[in-house]
Amino acid sequence: GVLFGNGNGGFPTTEDGCRTLVERGGMKISPFFMPMILPNMAASNVSRRFGCTGYNSTVITACSASNQAIGEALEVLRRGTADVMITGGTEAGISQLGLSGFSSMRALTTRNDEPQKASRPFDSMRDGFVPAEGAAVIVLETLDHARARGARILCELAGFGSTSDAYHLVQPQESGVGASRAMGLALSDAGVAIGDVDYINAHGTSTPLNDLAETIAIKKLFAQHAKSIPVSSTKSMIGHSLGASAALEVIPCVMSIIDGILHPTINHEFPDTDCDLDYVPNVYREQNVETVLSNAFGFGGQNACLVFKKYRESV
Repeated sequence: GVLFGNGNGGFPTTEDGCRTLVERGGMKISPFFMPMILPNMAASNVSRRFGCTGYNSTVITACSASNQAIGEALEVLRRGTADVMITGGTEAGISQLGLSGFSSMRALTTRNDEPQKASRPFDSMRDGFVPAEGAAVIVLETLDHARARGARILCELAGFGSTSDAYHLVQPQESGVGASRAMGLALSDAGVAIGDVDYINAHGTSTPLNDLAETIAIKKLFAQHAKSIPVSSTKSMIGHSLGASAALEVIPCVMSIIDGILHPTINHEFPDTDCDLDYVPNVYREQNVETVLSNAFGFGGQNACLVFKKYRESV
């Protein structure tokens, strides 16, 4: 089966279509316009390319879409609907229309004269996210299927948790309760105690509200353990690719388990007294990693978290 996450569909195509409509009239709109802007084409195109005739869906939950898609792909495997799922996320959101919309919301960084330092999650000088785009794909399969084909098993996707803030159109819940519940559900689903988490890959967008709310949510769930767990933001180095971001962040999560290396949160130069966790500031860290929690939160109060564990062959 195929299950993908996406945030905006074909934003650049929408923009080009609108420009053509205004400048040249409706009869000049491409016949491919409609299928090119439909978000579900993310999964459809992959299915057609590889001949996947099983379960097929695209999840549209803003910036949590990839984690939601990967988590739902896990559920498809668990209930026996498929034995292999191609899953992940994709986003092509760099367009004048999209950037203008985010800019009007004051969601983007204004550090245009120093772009290499613009994304600075959890830093007191953060002022918005750096927009990006891309895609990432992972293959999930049942243990029996992986063994049968002699696969190198990279890790186990062990848990998935999803909640809604039911709070605000774009702002995270200040108390962090929705995000905290999603993390807790993912850990419970994986059978992992809060004291056994070795690393948290944060949503960490570099916006004032998100980073504070995520910090509060982590402290709410992990209590006395919170400050001893390394937390870092991939977005500090690659920006925020919206619906694709969580899938892109799965890769360093898995590699941290394989290689024992935690990537840093770069540009963490001016600590925020309210964001007071261990953000692995500026320099990577070598550490044995058995269990990883990966967070993704989106506009509309969408929260989706995944738990990855080191795979050990059962005796």
